[in-house]
Amino acid sequence: MKVEVWSDYVCPFCYIGKRQLEQSIKDAGFEGQIEVVLKSYLLDPNTPVDSDKSVYASLSKKYNISEEQAKEMTKNVAERAQEVGLDYNFDIMTEANTIAAHRLAKWANTIGKGAELSERLLKSYFLEGGSIGKQEVLLSLAGDVGLEQAEAQEILKGDQFLDEVQQDISEAQDLGVRGVPFFVVDNKYGISGAQPKALFDQTIAKAADEAGLKPKLRMVGEAGAVCTDDQCEF
Repeated sequence: MKVEVWSDYVCPFCYIGKRQLEQSIKDAGFEGQIEVVLKSYLLDPNTPVDSDKSVYASLSKKYNISEEQAKEMTKNVAERAQEVGLDYNFDIMTEANTIAAHRLAKWANTIGKGAELSERLLKSYFLEGGSIGKQEVLLSLAGDVGLEQAEAQEILKGDQFLDEVQQDISEAQDLGVRGVPFFVVDNKYGISGAQPKALFDQTIAKAADEAGLKPKLRMVGEAGAVCTDDQCEF
């Protein structure tokens, strides 16, 4: 069974939705049995690569509101993030072009590091104020998860894995996706947005039951005295 997740690294609801999905899978006892496939989506591919514009300034321009209004608007998002254990810091966030980040994650995925790098990118952007559109930042984050920086630099120099990114976007368009996060559970059920965790719980449980998955046994309490074939613990 697999869950496909379309997201962008600058989408605040994508990180929240990712956490909700992960917690639902864990709570249901299906860790290691459900494959989570991360798909690329670009919210604003025209953002300048070297931009240092604050998120507040970016939102102000996008929605034609004041920066103070933009700051107020993000408070509710930060509160939702805290509910899933994420301490968003909008005060230090800047807008970012994520094309290179998505390409780098596609490469990392070929060597089993895609999920780890994606988590590092999200943490850097939302919690640490990392400028994830800039090459030097991407190289540092790649190093953080054990990727060879020299190889990462070669990827970033050209347009490798751009086709894979564009393919994900085309798939999203074919599905009628208009925003992210967007989840497709076992090619049967679609979830749009960072919905309440209860919806993830219900959908995962239903799809897992239909797929014949059995939850892993979860031990409760501390280990007590036992007898083995050889002896008892008196």
